[in-house]
Amino acid sequence: MMLIDTHTHLYSEDFKEDRAAMMQRALNAGVTKMFVPSIDSSYSAEMYAVAKEYPENVFLMMGLHPTHVKENYSEELAFVEKELASRTFYAVGEIGIDLYWDKTFLKQQQEAFQYQIQLAKKHQLPINIHCRDAFDEVFEILEEEKGESLSGIFHCFTGNKEQAIRAVDCNMKLGVGGVVTFKNGKIDQFLHEIDLKNIVLETDAPYLAPVPYRGKRNESSYIPLIAEKLAHIYTVSPQEVAEVTTQNAKAVFGI
Repeated sequence: MMLIDTHTHLYSEDFKEDRAAMMQRALNAGVTKMFVPSIDSSYSAEMYAVAKEYPENVFLMMGLHPTHVKENYSEELAFVEKELASRTFYAVGEIGIDLYWDKTFLKQQQEAFQYQIQLAKKHQLPINIHCRDAFDEVFEILEEEKGESLSGIFHCFTGNKEQAIRAVDCNMKLGVGGVVTFKNGKIDQFLHEIDLKNIVLETDAPYLAPVPYRGKRNESSYIPLIAEKLAHIYTVSPQEVAEVTTQNAKAVFGI
């Protein structure tokens, strides 16, 4: 059973002590492809090193994470633009708006999000959206920019059914991870009404580990737990979930 983790921070400090063992567990679990989002320029060296070590398994994105949009955001966006022009990436991400931690840089987050969507269009790449407490703000920009030339993933989707439909209408897949296994996760209540062809699997490792590992470090080898939960929600086999979501991910990333 081949599985894809469409969002994992493999370069995280949390994996520093046992990254090789963690990667082997993922491969043993059938997770053969892992897509790695960018945060800001300070993480790029570690990100590139992991990709170099696992060239058959690790696929990189490039972007400025909304929580890292600060006073120097113009310099960070220039870095993103330069890297996109000089290396191979599979998406622009993770990008978006986050108002959970801090609303100080909302205007700059909006500017950075729209600018990076336009970079994605320029380079014919999908986007990977981070949205926290900011659905209205994200959709305002996304719906302005939507079109046949724009596709991507709404990472760690935690919205309601109406927001899920809006995301799909913008040519986005829904990234489903550990939250779907949480008792208070809520998305499991309506997900069966969203066609499986619009779903991809993710961990967001090292964050948001699924039950029974909730509260502990997450890792890509837990993707089968997400697939099993979706199999239950959609009343299909885990094998079918694996096949459909893998094809969905391949289609988004163009691999």
